[in-house]
Amino acid sequence: MDDRDEIENNEFDDEQPVEEKSLKTPSKASSASRSQESRGGYSADDEQAPVIEESSERAWYVVHCYSGYENKVRYNLEQRIETMGMKDRIFDVVIPTQEEIEVKDGKRRTVERHVFPGYVLVNMILTEESWYVVRNTPGVTGFVGMGNDPTALRPEEVQQILRRMEAEAPHVKVSFKVGERVRIIDGPFNDFRGQVSEIDMERTKVRVMVNFFGRETPVELDFLQVEKA
Repeated sequence: MDDRDEIENNEFDDEQPVEEKSLKTPSKASSASRSQESRGGYSADDEQAPVIEESSERAWYVVHCYSGYENKVRYNLEQRIETMGMKDRIFDVVIPTQEEIEVKDGKRRTVERHVFPGYVLVNMILTEESWYVVRNTPGVTGFVGMGNDPTALRPEEVQQILRRMEAEAPHVKVSFKVGERVRIIDGPFNDFRGQVSEIDMERTKVRVMVNFFGRETPVELDFLQVEKA
């Protein structure tokens, strides 16, 4: 996904999925005379509908959405799949996330971080109807692909994303880095200040150079025992 455009962090109305009266894609010029209502709110001026090469093969596609609204888009799309009878063409909607342990001010908390903010993965059989349902979901701004043509992810790309989501150990995020000044807030060196010389992410340990009896002494501490000075 190197060439995907950055999505603007714009808000959209908190609207519920609308009932579609037609799932036909306005791919020909004569369709311009149809009313916007009959096309489920789709406007041909927004995006030219692609010419879909229909296939019976299911694949994963990447969908742009407004950053920060990934969960809402997934909910809306799942509701549309249900009400519009698309379970046989749209199978799964996934938001790539990863658990992250954030250590800040001596406190540890687990958060769920979006790996690709502003993107949602959809497992589907690409047809004119399924494209139309996904593309017209509130909050969706388009498919990732070449021009207007959605491009399926390669199997190895999907496996890499899923493995990242299923990682056994959550990623640890700390508020300090090597070379920065920190203050020790727990243990025998409580309230001492020093400079970070090494960070061990696997053991969640940090080595701090502390001035002790007039000489620099390395002290190994847990992430929770220090904070930025």
